[in-house]
Amino acid sequence: MVLKDKTMPQHESPDAHIVRAIEAALTDGKLPCPAAFAIARKLAVTPQAVGHAADLMSVHLSRCQLGFFGYPARQGYAEANIADLDVPQGLPEAVQAAQNSAGNVSCADLWELAATYAVPRMLVGYLTNPLGIHVTPCQLGAF
Repeated sequence: MVLKDKTMPQHESPDAHIVRAIEAALTDGKLPCPAAFAIARKLAVTPQAVGHAADLMSVHLSRCQLGFFGYPARQGYAEANIADLDVPQGLPEAVQAAQNSAGNVSCADLWELAATYAVPRMLVGYLTNPLGIHVTPCQLGAF
């Protein structure tokens, strides 16, 4: 779900520490996903808390580590030449097996698969398209 489609609480303010960290990390007015996770680690908060604060600040996320959004060509796969990488045997089947009963797989599960197979996170994200798998939820709350 894109930021403009989200309903924000009218009287909720983001944590001031998170706000300052987000403001310091903005690139072209957007918060890159890797920076959001670095903020979460540094402030010992959840990535969801950082994503929610960014939403409350009307800050868009960019450079999704799975390659889904926030790149000049819309998705990061082309920019990173992901289609040229070798896909380890068993990875597509593992992505399919990670689906829940609704046919979705979480961002966190894809990150775990990338670590298990020692491949870039973007490769695992890239594989979801031809497999017809919807990714949700995002650890930052973007989708």
